[in-house]
Amino acid sequence: MYSTDQIGTLLQFLAGTGAHLRLFDMGRRIVKITRDHFLSFERNQLPYPAPLNRQAWLALLFQDRKANREPFVWFLRFPLDEQAKLNQAARDDFMHRLVEHVGSDLSSRDHAGQIATALEGNPYGFKPRDDRLAIFHARISRLLKKPASRYFEHALAYFRGDLGWDQWSFVGYQGIADIAARLEDEGHERMLIEALPQLPIAPMEAICHCLENEKVSVKLANALLSLTQNQLQREHPSTGVIAAAVRGVSRSRSVTLRQQLLRDVLASPVAENTTVLAAISGRAWESLSENSLATAFLERLACNNEGQPFFDRCLADLLFIPGMREPLLKILRTPERSATLAIAVGNFFQTLGSGGSTPSLQ
Repeated sequence: MYSTDQIGTLLQFLAGTGAHLRLFDMGRRIVKITRDHFLSFERNQLPYPAPLNRQAWLALLFQDRKANREPFVWFLRFPLDEQAKLNQAARDDFMHRLVEHVGSDLSSRDHAGQIATALEGNPYGFKPRDDRLAIFHARISRLLKKPASRYFEHALAYFRGDLGWDQWSFVGYQGIADIAARLEDEGHERMLIEALPQLPIAPMEAICHCLENEKVSVKLANALLSLTQNQLQREHPSTGVIAAAVRGVSRSRSVTLRQQLLRDVLASPVAENTTVLAAISGRAWESLSENSLATAFLERLACNNEGQPFFDRCLADLLFIPGMREPLLKILRTPERSATLAIAVGNFFQTLGSGGSTPSLQ
């Protein structure tokens, strides 16, 4: 048995494979993680920036550039402590299990197969949902300069309007994810901007759930803002469309447009719907560091259509994200808060004080 001191960090250990390693967050968004940031996280120098359900959700992509082998992926999840830092005992346990499976020297080519299958039966491995896998595969194929999936051309034909907008059920989700990952290709963004007002709710939700992982341009963010404003003017706005637009714009390059969309949504009673609130807190949480947006959000959250349990789950989830605790607590404690928010906050802290638990927010 090797000690973790002998093994070193996970990154140092995996360097012995000789493969090029890329890291990705698979939690709230599917985004790249730099090696330096991950190493700082592994050494407990930094918290995990975007925890989901108090865990770090990771993808490790191994690419052997010298051997003629297909890249392979590990999907890992690690528990976090109260400061959203890596639970070192869990990391050490994973490392020991890994060494037991493949040994301590990974420089031998004989280990290639063992590394690829090292997570079989490992409690720290997980399988992402099918939609998350589709988004990940789309981004990886683009990153590795590989062709899009066989569903791509059919999805393009649909979003061009060639097939009829009611024919969405025949469009593969993988093809939709490919479009989101390849918006910079010629004409794709313009095609999507023109399609958005025509889309039924299902393909609208699908494309926006993919866009939440991308740096959406000003033009596309503007289109999502216009779509949202048109919905809000209706007598019965679609909460599904509005929640999708929130997710689609959540990583926009334009902070101004993203914040404007959220302000418009939070000014409407539709924001008391839990689907909309979950989209804001789960995917557009960075915007809630701005005082007026956070205030509007918390007031709507206190009036949500599922009551105190949802308030507790959502607030507990947000307070666990690094950088969110102080700005939110400042608003929760202000005397200017409404009576409704004051009651919800009091109940929340009473639950915590009595040792009650707040279920994780999916």
